[in-house]
This record gives sequence, C-alpha cells and structure tokens, in this order.
Amino acid sequence: MNFLRGVMGGPSAGPQPSGADTIQKLCDRVASSTLLDDRRDAVRALKSLSKKYRLEVGIQAMEHLIHVLQTDRSDSEIIGYALDTLYNVISNDLEEEEQEENSAKQVDDLGSQFTEIFIKQQENVTLLLTLVEEFDFHVRWPGVKLLTSLLKQQGPQVQQIILVSPMGVSRLMDLLADSREVIRNDGVLLLQQLTKSNAAIQKIVAFENAFERLLDIITEEGNSDGGIVVEDCLLLLQNLLKNNNSNQNFFKEGSYIQRMKPWFEVGDDNCGWSAQKVTNLHLMLQLVRVLVSPTNPPGATSSCQKAMFHCGLLQQLCTILMATGVPADILTETINTVSEVIRGCQTNQDYFASVNAPSNPPRPAIVVLLMSMVNERQPFVLRCAVLYCFQCFLYKNQKGQGEIVSTLLPSTIDATGNSVSAGQLLCGGLFSTDSLSNWCAAVALAHALQENATLKEQLLRVQLATSIGNPPVSLLQQCTNILSQGSKVQTRVGLLMLLCTWLSNCSIAVTHFLHNPANVPFLTGQIAENLGEEEQLVQGLCALLLGISIYYNDNSLENYRKEKLKQLIEKRIGRENFIEKLGFISKHELYSRAAQKPQPSFSSPDHMMFDHEFTKLVKELEGVISKAIYKSSEEDKKEEEVKKTLEQHDNIVTHYKKVIREQDQELEELKQRINTLTSQNEQLQATVTQQVSQIQQHKDQYNLLKVQLGKDTQHHNSHGDAFQMNGIQTEEVSKLKEELEEWKNKHELLQGQLKEKDSVIEKLNSSQLEMGTTEQSSQTSKFGGLEHNNELQKELEMLRSQIQLQSAEISKLQMENQKLQVMNTTADPMLGDSGATAATGSELEGRLEQEIKELKSEIKALSEEKESLKQHLDSSSSTVAILQDEKSKLQREVAESKKEQDDLLVLLADQDQKISALKIKLKDLGVPVEDEDDTESGDQGDEDEDGDEEEQD
Repeated sequence: MNFLRGVMGGPSAGPQPSGADTIQKLCDRVASSTLLDDRRDAVRALKSLSKKYRLEVGIQAMEHLIHVLQTDRSDSEIIGYALDTLYNVISNDLEEEEQEENSAKQVDDLGSQFTEIFIKQQENVTLLLTLVEEFDFHVRWPGVKLLTSLLKQQGPQVQQIILVSPMGVSRLMDLLADSREVIRNDGVLLLQQLTKSNAAIQKIVAFENAFERLLDIITEEGNSDGGIVVEDCLLLLQNLLKNNNSNQNFFKEGSYIQRMKPWFEVGDDNCGWSAQKVTNLHLMLQLVRVLVSPTNPPGATSSCQKAMFHCGLLQQLCTILMATGVPADILTETINTVSEVIRGCQTNQDYFASVNAPSNPPRPAIVVLLMSMVNERQPFVLRCAVLYCFQCFLYKNQKGQGEIVSTLLPSTIDATGNSVSAGQLLCGGLFSTDSLSNWCAAVALAHALQENATLKEQLLRVQLATSIGNPPVSLLQQCTNILSQGSKVQTRVGLLMLLCTWLSNCSIAVTHFLHNPANVPFLTGQIAENLGEEEQLVQGLCALLLGISIYYNDNSLENYRKEKLKQLIEKRIGRENFIEKLGFISKHELYSRAAQKPQPSFSSPDHMMFDHEFTKLVKELEGVISKAIYKSSEEDKKEEEVKKTLEQHDNIVTHYKKVIREQDQELEELKQRINTLTSQNEQLQATVTQQVSQIQQHKDQYNLLKVQLGKDTQHHNSHGDAFQMNGIQTEEVSKLKEELEEWKNKHELLQGQLKEKDSVIEKLNSSQLEMGTTEQSSQTSKFGGLEHNNELQKELEMLRSQIQLQSAEISKLQMENQKLQVMNTTADPMLGDSGATAATGSELEGRLEQEIKELKSEIKALSEEKESLKQHLDSSSSTVAILQDEKSKLQREVAESKKEQDDLLVLLADQDQKISALKIKLKDLGVPVEDEDDTESGDQGDEDEDGDEEEQD
C-alpha cells in the first residue's frame, strides 16, 4: 500500500517538498539513517519530488539511490521506490510536460546525461540486471522500465554492457515468460530497444527461442485483431529479422513462416477495420517483405519465396489482393508484398499468372491491376505499387514476358472485343492523355522486353490503327510520332526509355528505327538545341538512343551506316557536346534515387522519371557508346570482325553444347545398358554357383555308385545278387540320363544368353566408336563406361570358357554313359563290369574335383572383391561414428558446464542465507555488527526506546 500511495502522489511520512534544501535533507537522511523505515520514507519522498525537481534529485540523490539498491536488497518496497525515482530522473517521457509547467527552466537532454552518469560504473547495469530477475512485482516492473529508459538514452553503450554481462540477455528473455501481462508487455518493449542495430544481440535473442514466444503471444492476442501488444511483438520481430541473414535462415528453418499464414485470413465483410488492425496488418506485411527483400542474398530470398508458396501464404495474400472493402493503404502494401514474394521465382510467378479476380466473367489479376495502373483516378501510391508488381512478375520470367507480348501480336488479339488483354491496356495507357499513364505503360512494356531479343523482334510486327481510313502504323513508328509532337516531359522520358530498351542489343529493331527518315534528324535536332534544365534530361535520352542506333547498327542501311552517323554527329552536334549531353542522365538527381532500389517510390508524380532497370542499362551503355563515337572506321571494321568471330565461336559452342547434351543422353542409355549387363552377369554367376552345387551332388552320386559296385564285387558268386546289381546300375544310369538332359538344356540356355550379350556388346562397341570423334571432355566422361564394358566382356568370356569346359565334360559323361549301357547289355563277367565302372568313376571323380577347384577359385576372387568393398564401407561408417561420438561428447561437456554453473549459483544463494542467519544470531548474542550490513529491521524490537531517542536527537 505504501508503494501505491507513493505512485499516486499520496501523503508520505517524510517532510513536504519545498525545494533544493528539502531534497538535500532527504538525501542526508537516506545516507545517515540507520532505521530502514526512515530510509524508505526518505526515498519515497524523493520519488514524489523527482518529477517536478528532476535536475536537483538527479544531481544530489543518484549516488544515494544506487547505494540503496546495493545495500537494501532484502526490502522490496524501498528498492521499488529507488528504481521509480531513478526512472523519473532518467526518462524523457515526461520532459514535455515539465517544460510546459516550468517554461523558464529548459531541460536539454537531461536523460542522456543522467544515463551516462549511471552507466559510467558498469556494475550499476549488472546490478539492475540482477534486480530484474527478482519475481517481486514491486522490483521487477520498475527495473524493466528503468533498463528500457537507459537503452533509449544510451543504446549502444548499454547494449555492450549487457552483452558482456554473464547471461545478461538470457535473464531479459525470461520476461517474455512472465505470467503478469504488464511485465511481459514491458519486456517486449525492453527487447525492442535492446535489439536495435546490434546483430550479435539479435542472434542471441533469436536462439533463446524468441520467435516461438513472440508468435505465441501474437496468437494469444488474436493475430491481426489484437491490440498494441501485437504491434510491439511485430516491431521486435522486424528488429530481429531485418538485415540479419542468420536469423532469417533460422526463422525459415524453424518452420515459422507457416505460422504467419493465419495472420492474413480475412472475411467477406472487410468494412470497419479498426486503426489498430490496420497497423497490425501493415506491420505483418512488412515482416513478410523483410524475408523476401531484394537486398537479401538471392539464395535466402528464393528459399523463403518457395516456403511461402508451399505453406499457402502467397495464396492468402492474393486473396486479400482480390477481396473487396480492404483499406487502400493495406491493399497497396499487399500489392508490394506480393510483388516481392513472386520476384524472380518462376513457380510463384506462374501461380500469380493463374489468379483470377472474382468478376463475371473472371479476369486475370494482372489485367485488373493494370486497369488500376492506367486509371488516372486511382491513388498515386497504388499505381506505383501495381507497376512494381508488374515489374516483379516479369523479372527473369521469359514465359510471362512472352504471354504479355503475345497479347499485342495480330494472331492472338481477340477479334470479338469481349475481353481486354494486358497488351491492349498497355497500348491504351501508352497513348492516353495522362502523362503518368504514358510513363507507367512505357516502363511496363520495357520490362516485357528486358533481356529478350526474340520478343523485341516480335514486337516489331505490332500494328496500330490510328484513325478510320488511314493505314495502320507500327508500334515503333507510333512511339516516334508521339515523341516528335512535343508532348509532356514525363511522356517523352517514358517513351525514350522504352525505345532505348527496345533497340538495345537488337540490330533488327535498330534497322526498323533508322528506316524512318524522320527519326535521325529529330534526334540530332533535339540534342543540338540549347534548352532549359527540364529539357536536358530529354536531350540526354535522345543522345543515348542515337548512340544505341550507332553501337548496335549492322550497316544494313547504306544511308545510315555507323560511319555516316558519326560524321553527322560531328557536323551537327560535335562529339564533345554529344558526350556532355549523354552525361546529363547519370548526373540527374532522380537517376540516383531510382538506382538505389527496384521499388518505384516517388514523393510526387512529377518526380517519376527513371526506372531502376533502366538505370542499369544506362550504366552499361554509357561507356561503350562514348568509345564507339570516337572509334575510326578501321576500328569499327575490326570490331565487326571480332563480333563475327565471336558469333561464330558462340555458334560453335552452342553446337558443341548440343552435341554434348546428346552424348550425355547416350551415355545415360549406355549406363542403363551396363547396369542391365551387370544384373545379367550376377544372374550368370548365380547360375554357375548352382551348377557347382549340382556337380557336387553328381559327385556324391558317383561315390555312392562306387561303393555299391564295390559291394557287388564281394558277392559276385550269387547270380541273383548280380541281377540285382544290374538293376541298381540301370536305375543309376537312368538318373544320369536325366541329369545329362538337364545339363544339355542349361547349356543351350547359356549359349542363347551368350549370343544376346555378344550382340549387346557389339552394339555398345559400335556406339562407342561413333562417339569417339567428340570433345575430349565427353571422352573422359565415357571412358569409365568403356572400361566397365570391357570388364564385363572379360567376365563373359570367362563364363563362356567355363560353359565350354562344362559342355566338354557333359560330352564325356555321355560317352561314359553309353559305355555303361553297353556294359549293362552284355553283363557277362560281373568283375569286369564292376572294375570298368570303378575306373570310370575314379576318372570322373578326378575331373570333377579339378572343375570344383577352378570354380571355387573364381568364387573366392569374387568374395575377396566383395570384402574389399565392405571394408571401404565399414571405414566410412566408422569415420561417421567417430564424428558423432565427438559431437555427443561436446554436447555432454556443455551440459555439464551449465549444470556446474547452476550448482555454483545455488551454493552462492545458500551461503548468502547462511551469512544472514549468522548475523542475526550475532546480534542476538550482543556482538556488534557494521551498520551497512544491517539489513534486518524486524529484529530490533528490543531497541525501540533507543531508536526513539535517536529520532529526538
């Protein structure tokens, strides 16, 4: 309650303020009084005087107030009074009110001077950071306000002190999590001042989860429908993101762009928006523009543009663009925002081209916007925004440029006249009576031709019907006709910029321009005249256009060859005079303004003279035209030869690029074939493995037959046993026949596969021979494929030899089978038959063992190759594991260091509590303790009488 009475200016226990003497007495009382209540009352009295007697309180009491903050930490009430007093002294918020009440005493930047005194000792700012950590409302809130005021007065110095203070920024970030909205909102204002123009602090604040907290606050407050807290949060977000590439990337990677989409959800009825909502939406649109600003690195801007498209933010902005009832300033800023979201991004530009306005019949959004641009009744800033949007739509968008120009060509114009196209609107604006419409349409059409020679040639086909009964004239001719009629300066500047853009780097357009015999005399006449300052700009542009006609002249017109045009300039104008007039452009003040940024921003329509892209063209051509004017005919011939050589070289390079592209495609096909052959090779290896296992089974069967034949020789006396043995042999022979048939089928299958592979290899060899005549670079790229093909050929040859050996083995087995059959048919002496069978089995056993050894050696080589690849993979995975272990170790060390810091802070707090307890015990025992360490006022109940005597003294 005492705190509230002090804030409201109620009665206080101290003496009534009566001037500088009273302040001095209060300061003495704060410094010398031993009772906490006395000091508290004195500080409260100083607080009540600090608004009216700001200078006196600041000079006399600041040191004592800082001492109170250092020594009386345990009493939140006196700390709150001291902080409020310092805030009143340092803050300039009430300076105007003071000057009105006391006009004789002019206070000149007192806040900055007192702030400088306060921060001279850095410990004072560190102490203030410690007080801001206190949860007590009476301490934390005035501490936040005081620190905010310090940052307003001496921002860079206070920022540096907070930056070097341990955990300084982190302490202040805790304010955003305070459940008391007053402290949280003032914490946002504090962070606004803290993050101004300091990239290091901006990064720390961003990585302290500021984006998440601020977006949560904006959502809680109702997004664009929220109050001034939303505005403060948006201003803080702008501070964190503007011109800070690291924070912008962090914002994008954290998927915070997706959380911006709900900000721009508008209903059908958009009438009656509050001023705060308009302000909030304006700041939200500006925040989007910060992320996609043309001044950002191209890669960062492109990634943000793609993210905005994929999350639906661009679609939401286009909805606002086409909505009804949206305030004019919000509509203008939305157009500017959409412009930068689509600038240079093909996906976004294609989407914007597909947007239709909700009209009947539906019209493309581009057409609706162009209708506003050429309408002189629309606001000037809106027309500038539409022009910027059209420029951004065409920036690096050859597809969009072609669509705009195609609406002007005779084959695509709508004969029924039911719909208005973009080209018709541009032509209408180009030849209207409004000079601003002329300029905007000319600049827009120039952007449709920017860096696109094909469209410059196609635009020469455009014919315009000027009046009934007269033949149509070309668009180029109509532009020069309007120039010669002496229209307004703004109109002529726009048309000259269009013509310069059109003729630059397009010899055919230059020839068409020079074919009109009135154009060159008109230009020379304009340049040669001595006109006023307003006409100097037109003279400079005429000189630029004539210079372009010389520099890009292909000498196809005999009367207007380069040399003759130069002689004409020398006779009628003079080279020095021509160069001087050409220099008028870049020296003009409006040229310098337009060259700064792509967005056309002009204070008034009269200042709308130059386009940003045109300034780049002037900078590029001014030097080369000056050199071309002074070149002789021989130098021109040499330059022409060089140009022809360069064109031939470019054609050769283009041809080789085409050849390389085709070869790359063929190489891809070859790689696919090689992969197919590799898979077939693996299948053959599997077949060989299967054959090895079958041979092993065959060997086992022969061993069994051998054992059975050995038993039969022991029991040859019994004829019945011999007949049974013959039966067993007959069964074995039938099994051998079946296996031989299987071997024959497999042999024929393998022969067929070999023939197919031989044909594929022959095709590969022929294609490789055909491509052998290409560039060395493509040869090296395909060398690996040829080597791989040769290796496959070798492997196939090995398989072929193996199959031949196996076929020989099969033929031998067939012969042996026939012998066994003959032996079975004769079946006379059992001992002879069994002996022959045993001999044949032993021979087969030897050959089979040799074949198995060869197959095992091949399998071993393949397995060794597999093991080497596996070892390489294991070494790579072990390296990755080592790096991951090091990363985890570093993370554990960081966590342990943070834990140790927290433990130290807890120990220090415990020690402070123990020291306070020990002091209390010492006082109870009667041991004297120093007054400055005496922070306990509640334990002095036994000494009340002594205290009263001291007050009486």
